[in-house]
Amino acid sequence: MLVKSSEFFKNLPPKKCTECGKEIEEQHECYGNTCHNCLKVTY
Repeated sequence: MLVKSSEFFKNLPPKKCTECGKEIEEQHECYGNTCHNCLKVTY
């Protein structure tokens, strides 16, 4: 059975930062795997 791509991405588990292990609050299908805190990003 084929699944719509939108359903596939919606059902992915939350991403976790590879440095600290916290959940990343961004789209699951993005390429980044490090949170803003570990990247030292300031707003």
